[in-house]
Amino acid sequence: MIVNILDKIDSVMYYPILIIILVFGGLYFTARTRFVQIRMFKESCRLIMEPPTPPQKISSFQAMIVSTASRVGTGNIVGVSSAICLGGPGAVFWMWLMCLVGASSAFTESTLAQIYKKKDENGDAYGGPAYYIEKAFRSRIPALIFCFFLLMTYSFGFQLLCSFNLQTTFQAYSFYDPKTTPAIIGVILAVLAGYCIFGGGKRIIKLTSSVVPAMGIFYVIIALIVIIANIKNIPHMFGIIFEDAFNFKAIFGGMSGSCLIYGVKRGLYSNEAGVGSAPNASASAMVSHPVKQGLAQTLSVYIDTMLLCTATALMCLSTGVAYGPAVEGAPYVQNAISSLFGRVGPVFITVAMIMFAFTTLLGNLYYADNALAYMNHKKMPGKKFMTGFKIFCVIVIFAGAIIPSKAAWALADISMGGMTMINIPACVILGGTVFKALRDYEAQKKANKNPIFFTKEIGLNQDDFDFWKEDDTSHIPEEVIKEA
Repeated sequence: MIVNILDKIDSVMYYPILIIILVFGGLYFTARTRFVQIRMFKESCRLIMEPPTPPQKISSFQAMIVSTASRVGTGNIVGVSSAICLGGPGAVFWMWLMCLVGASSAFTESTLAQIYKKKDENGDAYGGPAYYIEKAFRSRIPALIFCFFLLMTYSFGFQLLCSFNLQTTFQAYSFYDPKTTPAIIGVILAVLAGYCIFGGGKRIIKLTSSVVPAMGIFYVIIALIVIIANIKNIPHMFGIIFEDAFNFKAIFGGMSGSCLIYGVKRGLYSNEAGVGSAPNASASAMVSHPVKQGLAQTLSVYIDTMLLCTATALMCLSTGVAYGPAVEGAPYVQNAISSLFGRVGPVFITVAMIMFAFTTLLGNLYYADNALAYMNHKKMPGKKFMTGFKIFCVIVIFAGAIIPSKAAWALADISMGGMTMINIPACVILGGTVFKALRDYEAQKKANKNPIFFTKEIGLNQDDFDFWKEDDTSHIPEEVIKEA
């Protein structure tokens, strides 16, 4: 009964509410920025290699890596598989479309996080959506509600789902017993994660964080090998993607379970564009102009969806392996890869999922810490509270391995949807600030300058901000100061 209630809430939240909010918001930002996510793609690539100002602070590239690490995870494998198995191949097209539209939302939210970021006692930057949401609605209440949903998402919903997705990869092995294996995997995962969460396991964290980028590249290479081996099936593969995507009779006949809805859901779960998660990392970067970090974040969305999610989708569909609810999740991907690599294929997927899941489980708590600090009057709660919170997080990781599939996905979708429903309207309200900042950036680029930003240049009162003041040159590159 509880699962059915959650499923109904999930269905109504995404159709029609979130479909309208996401599409309207993405198209609005795309139009007002004049397709910034496509038009300035080359500039985005250039900016990620730019050093921070001052040099010892967090760079745009480092902040992008943190947010990309959060985006890249089990959703790139299991999320895509579930979308195809439950919604159909057309879900892949709607994922691509939501990525292109969503990249403009990612640009807007990360630029806002930069403009409204705060300064701590060491001069470092911090912030996130809660701070600009408070400014947009002129009240702390919407920001507190957003933080509640963020906590529900990154310490509960996503943790449950990540743990569930990982245990499904073991279904491919003969030792898997649905009555006992999920619980055993849940215990092992909870103990390892708990060890790291409570301050131990630094070597484990260092190992996984260094291995995951390499694993992501290796995963794409393996996917390409499978696609090339099935090259004769590629025309048919694209044919069924587009045929299913534009089968509007089927889509409107069962909207909540259609390829469109699953494409939007799983695309959003994977790249998190417009959700309000990445701005928590974006705010920490020290750049000379807020637009620089906004542009860097569009790349993060492309890496997640256009590279990793597409690799999974095309690898699976090119093999012609049967898809459907019976193989939803990891089994479909494992069946596809084993068609070429035999027994080694499922093992590779399991190893990749372990690496992706572990870094995701730990990385999600970074965002949770940010929300807790804002809710506790912008400072971290006491030691006793944090100990209790960490114990709760460990229990959630265990519970995720043993709950039903529908419950895991519904809880993640609902909590993430709650964040999006507050974040996108706040970005629309403050959108004018972003559009002015973008015009300011482009004008300086046209004059062959390294763009620098002051709030007064776009008509904002500098006394309302911790950074970007005329008497503060800490964010200005040394070469610009020398030229002046």
